[in-house]
Amino acid sequence: MKREVPGHCPICGGETKVTEIHCRKCDTTIQGKFDLCKFCKFTEQQKYFVEVFIKNRGNIKEIEKELGISYPTVRNKLDEVIHALGHKVEKQTVNQKEILEKLSKGEISKNEALKLLKE
Repeated sequence: MKREVPGHCPICGGETKVTEIHCRKCDTTIQGKFDLCKFCKFTEQQKYFVEVFIKNRGNIKEIEKELGISYPTVRNKLDEVIHALGHKVEKQTVNQKEILEKLSKGEISKNEALKLLKE
């Protein structure tokens, strides 16, 4: 079973630090306080979403299908990942033309288009 370094404390949710690194080949141990990479700090759900996103090359329709979620939910999950990477997530204004194009291509349903237009 592969064990990963938790990015957040299971007790309080605080950010964790690695304090020891060991080389299996030469048996060297280095002690200190090491930051985790940005991706290590993702929740398990965020890691899974990013994996599905990359596997589907960002194709929202395929991501919706694989995860069984709607277009707005995919966008929200992507915003969560962007925020977790430390970037500001700006509320996007509704682009009616883009929504109508997605609807005409069958990328989103009529109900999803209506929901997006109301945002």
